[in-house]
Amino acid sequence: MKTKLTLATMALALLSFAPNLNAACTNATMHGDWGFTGTGVIILPSGPVPVGAAGTVRFDMDGNLSGGQDRSVGGGEAHETITGTYSINSDCALTISANVNDDAGNLQRTTVLKGVVVSNGKETRMIYQAITLPDGTPSPAVLTLDANKI
Repeated sequence: MKTKLTLATMALALLSFAPNLNAACTNATMHGDWGFTGTGVIILPSGPVPVGAAGTVRFDMDGNLSGGQDRSVGGGEAHETITGTYSINSDCALTISANVNDDAGNLQRTTVLKGVVVSNGKETRMIYQAITLPDGTPSPAVLTLDANKI
């Protein structure tokens, strides 16, 4: 009886730590297809302009990504393709560097996003850290992006 009580006490003690345990993130966490939405504002010389986008992206196991999006900038809509790279830390911090091209393959901008993977690897929360135009000009913006594993 005493052995059973001791084992039960130890089991309860170990289980009390379980909510605080988190699996480490790896490329396998991101691997697969994700759907995303992004919203915010781009700061142009003429003033702030609203931006929205929705699309899908595929992450491979080697740190590469590809996909597409439909976006609206100030009401003007376009389809764009996305290629790039990503890195993920064991604490689930995520960095994406993406080239965004129009349908003809012309580079529109390079974007760096920083964020975190949450919900046991099923969702991300990100901000745009930098947007650079093809001529090297930075484009100030306040944008967020949320993604869910499909």
